[in-house]
Amino acid sequence: MEKEDKNLEADLKKQAAEEKRVAAEEKKKQKVIDKEIQGTKKTGKDLPKSHGEILRDQISDAQETYEKSPSSLFLSSITAGLEIGFSYLMICTVFFFFGGRMEEDAVFKMISLVYPLGFILVVLGQSILFTEQTALLTLPVLNKKQTIGAMLRLWGIVISGNLIGGYMMALILNWLGPRLGIFNSEVVITIASHVVDSAPQVILVSAIIAGWLMGLLSWLLASVRDTISRIVMIFLITSVLAFTGLHHSIIGSIEVFSGMLNSNEISLLDYLSFQSLALLGNAFGGAIFVGLIKYRAFVYNIISNK
Repeated sequence: MEKEDKNLEADLKKQAAEEKRVAAEEKKKQKVIDKEIQGTKKTGKDLPKSHGEILRDQISDAQETYEKSPSSLFLSSITAGLEIGFSYLMICTVFFFFGGRMEEDAVFKMISLVYPLGFILVVLGQSILFTEQTALLTLPVLNKKQTIGAMLRLWGIVISGNLIGGYMMALILNWLGPRLGIFNSEVVITIASHVVDSAPQVILVSAIIAGWLMGLLSWLLASVRDTISRIVMIFLITSVLAFTGLHHSIIGSIEVFSGMLNSNEISLLDYLSFQSLALLGNAFGGAIFVGLIKYRAFVYNIISNK
């Protein structure tokens, strides 16, 4: 018995020593990564930013977001939800104007020309939109400057604010549109039905790709400096979302919520099902395909050269 106790004690000491060694190696590796990121040289004004420079700027911007007060984040998120509603205003107006004059499928494709408006307002106005921030807010966690819990809390605040702002805009526009004669409830129902008229697995995968594209948008915006280039980037990425019918959790929320207000055929369960799948897919696409891959590509390059 005494011998077994001694062996167990020896094993525990060996395990503790191994864990300490691994922790020391991880700490050393992290110092190398941080040094490389912080030491990345700035490129010339007329040259594109390097991978390391973009990553450093993204982590710095994300850290600033983490340091903001919850009330500030929440108000900025509500603002983003309201502003993205201007895309919905234009979607309904264009559909109403061209409906009957063109094939319905063609009208849905034409919507891609006005869909980017809300995103341009959000990004240039520095409001906080969940899908545009997903990959960005993942980077400090990967860089071990923030915890997963802190990231999830921040996501919760941003999502809540975006959805509330979207609900407010939906209520305003659904009241105003018919009274201005720019669209009617039939248009609202048609658009909502088009969004939810897919199998759950299709919505999920579609939302993953949409989140991937929005994460790339955040990355690309960090690589350019002038406003015109930023507008072009936003227009290109978001018009692809609209033209291909990919599912975006925030503007999609406004579309389906509005349809639920105007039709008994779109139930609360339909809305909740769509919203949960769209949020999950957008988060996964942005965090994994952009945040993780972009960060790990930089880290592997550093480690392999050491």
